Amino acid sequence: MQDPLKGPMKLVVTGAAGRMGRALIRSVSENPNTVLHAAIERDGNEAIGTDAGTLAGLEPIGIAVSDDLLSAIVEAEGILDFTTPNATVATSEFSAQARIVHVIGTTGFEESHLTALKAAGRHATIIRSGNMSLGVNLLAAITKQVAQALDADFDIEVVEMHHRHKVDAPSGTALLLGEAAAEGRGLDLAENSVRVRDGYTGARQKGTIGFATLRGGSVIGEHSVIFAGEGERVELTHRAGDRAIFAHGAVKAALWGRGKKPGLYNMADVLGLGGGG
Repeated sequence: MQDPLKGPMKLVVTGAAGRMGRALIRSVSENPNTVLHAAIERDGNEAIGTDAGTLAGLEPIGIAVSDDLLSAIVEAEGILDFTTPNATVATSEFSAQARIVHVIGTTGFEESHLTALKAAGRHATIIRSGNMSLGVNLLAAITKQVAQALDADFDIEVVEMHHRHKVDAPSGTALLLGEAAAEGRGLDLAENSVRVRDGYTGARQKGTIGFATLRGGSVIGEHSVIFAGEGERVELTHRAGDRAIFAHGAVKAALWGRGKKPGLYNMADVLGLGGGG
């Protein structure tokens, strides 16, 4: 609920001209507890100077897209960031300096990126998730429970499909689900995951967690966790039909993070499902 003494939370959207950036602008503009403080794009982007509302398919709101993040965070309370790993790490330095909320929906991070975000989390309130939707995070919680209940006689496969333009694989959501399954089994995902199968691979190694990646068309996001045993199979599935679910989740995360102490958090924290950064 909005604190009447603080007013609507002032949010900055980075990557404003992208599909998710435009969805975030709409979600921030439509939520009575938030207000768009600035919309940021990289230097040279053709959207710079365009009214952010017009860019997002809304009525003009009087805020032009800019490439000046440093000026944008002055008086801002949070940043919504669905961009690229390098851009997000650079933005995290600003959020740490400003000591504000930084909601990260970016995926495809490497270990060096995560180390940098951990450092930023000493001063900024960072909420990072491979997927911001309520349904997916509930799916992750259920996946962990099922993995705990079914032993290694049930093989685990994570299957995901996204639009042809997605550049990282497996998706951040697939990895989120894989981590949940690994936690349920008490495994280290990095040491027990199978990302690629090609040629004569031999029999499936017991206890591993497999990933299958599909790309095509305009699919926003479909994820399934399959527990395959002898003579039976359990399938858990989530299908996203609108990017607005991720944008709404990001705004919810920002509002939750308002006033929280610096640190690394995730959507399980936001939704009260346990977990931690």
